[in-house]
Amino acid sequence: MRHLIFCGNGCFFLCLEVRKSNIFEAVKESVTTRQAAEHYGIHVGRNGMACCPFHKDKTPSLKADRRFHCFGCQADGDVIDFAARLFDLSGVEAAKRLAADFGIPYDNRGRPSPKPVKRSIPAELRFLQAEQKCFRVLSDYYHLLGRWRTEHAPKSPGDAWHPLFVEALQKQEYIGYLLDTLLTGGAEEKADIIIGHGKEVELIGKRISELTGSHKECTASRSRQPCR
Repeated sequence: MRHLIFCGNGCFFLCLEVRKSNIFEAVKESVTTRQAAEHYGIHVGRNGMACCPFHKDKTPSLKADRRFHCFGCQADGDVIDFAARLFDLSGVEAAKRLAADFGIPYDNRGRPSPKPVKRSIPAELRFLQAEQKCFRVLSDYYHLLGRWRTEHAPKSPGDAWHPLFVEALQKQEYIGYLLDTLLTGGAEEKADIIIGHGKEVELIGKRISELTGSHKECTASRSRQPCR
């Protein structure tokens, strides 16, 4: 975790706390939704399809792999979301139950003393500019993920999942959380995103620019030749 400290000379300095994987990270890295479903008595076929436990499902409509998605009731999420729905638990309670049921170790110790990070944000203005850029890129990506989730969704349970649809399922909720933090979070929370996800945001911005440029080029040449 990172903390933003404001000094009297108008500079922001960042402190970094080193922590091991928390319970959410440990569970998601160790257990797939399919493994959890089978452990809790839900039969999953070879193709990963199962009868959805969240609605009256006579024919298998739930796809269970690392994540899950029901084509009937549209239930969707990761293994913790699955356990939370199945047992009517909060996210923390579901993660703890999965950790206990699968014998997953995780770090729940106190925080170590913060260590000063090498880099710093020299001025408040620079921090605000970085915040605006980060929000703009993540917002564009969030809407792009929403489009992919709709345009590339499987038409039937037997269809293979398009990579962009999978990316949308995996990323959209998390990107939404980052955007909410940038909108309503405190200075320390915003700094944690801006600094901690700086490289990731930069790569996302480049990817969006490439996709936008490719789309414009495709539109301009549509009358001459088909676009891939």
